[in-house]
Amino acid sequence: MEYVPLLMFAVVCLVLLAGYPVALSLAGTALIFAGVGTVLGHFESAFLSAMPSRLFGIINNQTLLAVPLFVFMGAMLERSKIAENLLNAMSLLFGRFSGGLGISVTLVGMLLAASTGIVGATVVTMGLLSLPTMLKRGYSAPFATGIICATGTLGQIIPPSIALVLLGDVLSSAYQQAQLSMGIFSPKTVSVGDLFAGAVLPGLILVVLYITYCIVIAFVKPQSVPRIERNDEQASWSLMLSALIPPLLLMTAVLGSILLGYATPTEAAGVGAVGSLLLAIWQKQVNKKNLTAVLDSTVKITSMVFLILIGASLFSLVFRGFDGEVMIREVFTTMPGGVFGATAITMLVIFFLGFILDFIEITFVVVPIVAPILLAMGLDPVWLGIMIAVNLQTSFLTPPFGFALFYLRGVAPSTVKTADIYRGVIPFIALQLLLLLALAIWPSIATWLPNKIYG
Repeated sequence: MEYVPLLMFAVVCLVLLAGYPVALSLAGTALIFAGVGTVLGHFESAFLSAMPSRLFGIINNQTLLAVPLFVFMGAMLERSKIAENLLNAMSLLFGRFSGGLGISVTLVGMLLAASTGIVGATVVTMGLLSLPTMLKRGYSAPFATGIICATGTLGQIIPPSIALVLLGDVLSSAYQQAQLSMGIFSPKTVSVGDLFAGAVLPGLILVVLYITYCIVIAFVKPQSVPRIERNDEQASWSLMLSALIPPLLLMTAVLGSILLGYATPTEAAGVGAVGSLLLAIWQKQVNKKNLTAVLDSTVKITSMVFLILIGASLFSLVFRGFDGEVMIREVFTTMPGGVFGATAITMLVIFFLGFILDFIEITFVVVPIVAPILLAMGLDPVWLGIMIAVNLQTSFLTPPFGFALFYLRGVAPSTVKTADIYRGVIPFIALQLLLLLALAIWPSIATWLPNKIYG
């Protein structure tokens, strides 16, 4: 019976691969194992009595209130042509340089990531807007698709990110649990704001790495990233500023209010939602059709997130009922290499799980199991959270199951082969792994800013 927790995990992965809904797969597998375990006398059904209080805790969680607000903000910006205006302005500014369109896509992706925080929306939007233009201007398909997929996943790490909001909530509980297991009954806390601050430098470093790669390609293979002729009358500063200032103001209002301590992430999400609506009104994009589409998208995504959270909560409850947490702790503590070995194995497992599971499932299922044990071994919670976020971002790009690849494949023209997309993302996967290595060697990349701001 000691291997039942591992069997549970294996069954969930198989059920998900069979195409069943994530939330129902998690909850259904947990209930089946709990029922069989109760009949055989190996599971205490009293564990399930904790489920109502867990559901109430999820509904009553103020941090998770930021999710629908950030989703609304992202969906509204997507419909208000902010991305299209940004891309046009950046193309006029950098397009005359070899590789300039790649730099433009990277910068627009960064601004969209800081404005929306939703990976799928950014990849699809950039794919629809920039891919046809890049191909028409003579850019090679692998480079064009690679830079779009890579910059689209910046929403995973650059705050305000939905992934960081969910990860911050899970890590907060795991950190308190780890301290209580160590006999610390006045536990310190880690917040979503801490993770937001910790993600700023890694996110900017990743953007610089992408731009550097564009410049290198421009020198090594200029024919694959040609320059475009610019009409100076079109490239007026007023046009560029009118496209740049609105999203920059929104980004500053949302992220600045969190980092400076004026607002919690939930309050800042409210500012972002109202700000995105005002921008859409300014762009004259608010009508019944757009508003209905935005609200519909917000309800669907939010419902999906919370339903998965409920299913994952039930799964982790049953997992603990079969002493799965004890088994994981024993494996980690006896692993050669100590905390380093345990962290390396965890990162490897999360990386490979990213091939078949979405970041939401990994955040709600895997992190609550391994994080308390790793944090009890002395790891910094902010550093661990950023490492997991960058790791999950890498898994978004990894063939053959990377979600960003599927998003782009869905909107790319038929002339672009799937092999081109796979080939194009490989350099960017290497750059993300380089950032992951740098974070492992110099943890202060993630911890310096939170310590500077919050002490």
